[in-house]
Amino acid sequence: MSNNASRGLSGLKILVVDDSKTIRRTAETLLSKEGCHVYTAIDGFDALSKIADHQPDLIFVDIMMPRLDGYQTCSLIKHNKVFKDTPVIMLSSKDGLFDRARGRIVGSEQYLTKPFTKDELLGAISNQIN
Repeated sequence: MSNNASRGLSGLKILVVDDSKTIRRTAETLLSKEGCHVYTAIDGFDALSKIADHQPDLIFVDIMMPRLDGYQTCSLIKHNKVFKDTPVIMLSSKDGLFDRARGRIVGSEQYLTKPFTKDELLGAISNQIN
């Protein structure tokens, strides 16, 4: 990835929703180094209040979460007039066609398999904002 691409991420507000502390910390570390403002949420309910508070430019949502899963969370985001155009990238530890299809049905823009590399993470963001 060229420097221009990563410079383009500076100042972006990104929300990472995952019940795994490791994933949240990894994403936060990688994205902060690129100059992003990173917010994290532990589940869908937590995410909804953070979205309202911070109005992120892009949201990563884990599929498997307690209480409100990633599909439900994405669906709620996409049904909200204010946030429906915010790109949502689904995160999953399984790379399944069914999961990808279901993610698209609820309106997610992209799908990233965990564990992701720095390049995959930054590439996914660049795809959505450029």
